[in-house]
Amino acid sequence: MRVLLVDDSVTMRRIQKTQINSLGITDVIEAGDGEEAYRKLNENMPIDLILLDWNMPVMDGITLLRKVRTENKFQAVKIIMCTSESEKSKVVDALKSGANNYLVKPFTPEALKEKLGI
Repeated sequence: MRVLLVDDSVTMRRIQKTQINSLGITDVIEAGDGEEAYRKLNENMPIDLILLDWNMPVMDGITLLRKVRTENKFQAVKIIMCTSESEKSKVVDALKSGANNYLVKPFTPEALKEKLGI
């Protein structure tokens, strides 16, 4: 499984990457904002999963989510919003915009495993 991990915090990416690796997933590509993530998504297909933060500079996560979901070539990519945004309206907005699931940070490897269904 190839994962694109998108978060503007280097520390948060390091923590999440360790959690992903603990599940046996070692093919992880990192991006620090939505614009960089979109470029890396195009350069590194196939990507199986995007773990996407909401609040980032340059292009935020919800904007990237909506952009990715408008392109047929990315329809098979699963997207899980991983964010501190826990308001019900935000969760609903993300799911209506095409997110496959939603995780509130900080999360455990077990919570991620459950969302991935592995």
